[in-house]
Amino acid sequence: MTTILKTDLPGLLHRGKVRDTYDMGDKLLMVSTDRISAFDMVLPNGIPGKGRILSLLSVFWFEKTVHLVPNHFIAMAGDTAALGTIADSPPVKGLSDDIAQRAMVVRKARRIDVECIVRGYITGSAWSEYKRSGTVGDMPMTPGLKECQEFSEPLFTPTTKADTGHDENMTFQQMQTLVGDDLAADLREKSIQLYEYARGLAAEKGIIIADTKMEFGIIDGEVTLIDELLTPDSSRFWDAERYQVGQPQPNFDKQFVRDWLLASGWNKEPPAPALPSDIVAKTAERYAEAYLRLTGQSV
Repeated sequence: MTTILKTDLPGLLHRGKVRDTYDMGDKLLMVSTDRISAFDMVLPNGIPGKGRILSLLSVFWFEKTVHLVPNHFIAMAGDTAALGTIADSPPVKGLSDDIAQRAMVVRKARRIDVECIVRGYITGSAWSEYKRSGTVGDMPMTPGLKECQEFSEPLFTPTTKADTGHDENMTFQQMQTLVGDDLAADLREKSIQLYEYARGLAAEKGIIIADTKMEFGIIDGEVTLIDELLTPDSSRFWDAERYQVGQPQPNFDKQFVRDWLLASGWNKEPPAPALPSDIVAKTAERYAEAYLRLTGQSV
């Protein structure tokens, strides 16, 4: 499958770690490229077909959760019937199939500059913090937790939203100062509700959603889900049948890439190393397996 690391279309608004976003007036064209980032840094080579999976899986979850929280999704860029006259507008008009399969047309929102992270299990940076200080997101935790153990209830641990560089942890109180008490409470409630709903659906497919991050914006005065939702880039997906407390878990996300980078001795400073071909292939397989298990469809 073709690997697309960069797009060059008219109206470029923003080039993020993974997505290239183009201005369409009151709408946006969001292209999920095959770039992959780890530790807040884009790696030199990508994962073939990854962008298509990110877009299609986001659409799957947007449609499943729209009864809980509205989202910005209008249609995939290649769905001319759903787009109607929008299909004749640049940069959608004349898109190659490779790009159209990776691109969503969405409503433009005023982004809320917070990453809303919900954790159901103690792993990743949360596990590192807990081993160091007995806290997660600066919140004291019960002593004696084991790696990948389930929390008694999901934790909301927001971070800053950085377009470049590292996202920084923030307390809920800091989030309240940034966005206001009412909006902070609303975002926390919506994030946990979405996580719990999705976790239940995924469990039926043999996948544990260990944690996930979401982004929100304001459209017509209403809090709205934006960007991506519950993908292998933004979530940790574990194999429920092979889950065991006290050790790293078999996964269907980019943890495989993180593990290789850590084992390589990279110091998390630029330049990031290129991924070997076998790591690229195995990562692509994991993303495709996550999509197949969750949706019942192959890519």
